[in-house]
Amino acid sequence: MVALLALGLTQPVAQADEGADSIIGIWHTTGDKSEVQIVKRGGRYYGQIVSLKEPNWPPTAKPGLAGTPKKDKNNPDPTLRGRLITGIEVMSDFLPDGKDHWDEGKIYDPENGKTYKSKMTLTGANRLEVRGYIGISLIGRTVVWTR
Repeated sequence: MVALLALGLTQPVAQADEGADSIIGIWHTTGDKSEVQIVKRGGRYYGQIVSLKEPNWPPTAKPGLAGTPKKDKNNPDPTLRGRLITGIEVMSDFLPDGKDHWDEGKIYDPENGKTYKSKMTLTGANRLEVRGYIGISLIGRTVVWTR
């Protein structure tokens, strides 16, 4: 009986983990500007930019930038401003919070160099709502990513 009880208690946890892993994979950001790959490390979820629609600055960019690879020029840490946007980990520390929800994460926006608290909701097999916010979730913005 103890073995059956133990089996019954561990099975829902395994099912919850499987559901939480449903966000793993490559997602297209709003406007298809980039692709972010979400992975799991140590029970938490992280996202890294793996490609950009426009990896180089356009011809209309400031002198010296046109045609060069986009870098993290708005990062508040001067030592990180020279790194390429492609390859940056922009999402970190998300934890599953019920079915199809992840919370307690952070998201970095290389366009303005700011990091926000974040949460995610899977609203369909191929639709992920990512909310970045300051302080409380009511003060923020939600974007939709697709597979």
